[in-house]
Amino acid sequence: MPQSEQQLENKLITQLTGLGYERATIPDERVLFANLKTQLEKHNGRRLSDAEFSRVRTALKVGNVFDRATLLRDKVKYRDDAGEIAYLQLFNRSRWCQNEYQVTHQVSLKSKRTNRYDVTLLINGLPLVHIELKKRGIKLKQAFK
Repeated sequence: MPQSEQQLENKLITQLTGLGYERATIPDERVLFANLKTQLEKHNGRRLSDAEFSRVRTALKVGNVFDRATLLRDKVKYRDDAGEIAYLQLFNRSRWCQNEYQVTHQVSLKSKRTNRYDVTLLINGLPLVHIELKKRGIKLKQAFK
């Protein structure tokens, strides 16, 4: 009997939580950014004011896709509320198991149009992988629509 997309989604999430991913409920962009702030604070052992987090978000948007990929492997430079230069580590590359791995599903993000992602993998709150699931027999082209 063929599996529905919902069954595939549930099975993937179960497999990932079995591997240590924390299940997170992130329905929209507002909650996504709140989770990112919480996870970065946890990972770096420091609290960020809303203004500091806004500056961090701005720093994450600078440059082209290659600049941003480089930034992910480095530290984010921003000004704290005292006007001092500060840094946030996005990932622990040498001790990868100390990163926080999360899985969520059905996240809706709005840009020119609204996109809803079946399953999203986050590391330290950063949504790095979006997975579009399709039941067997559906053409791959349909996943892109």
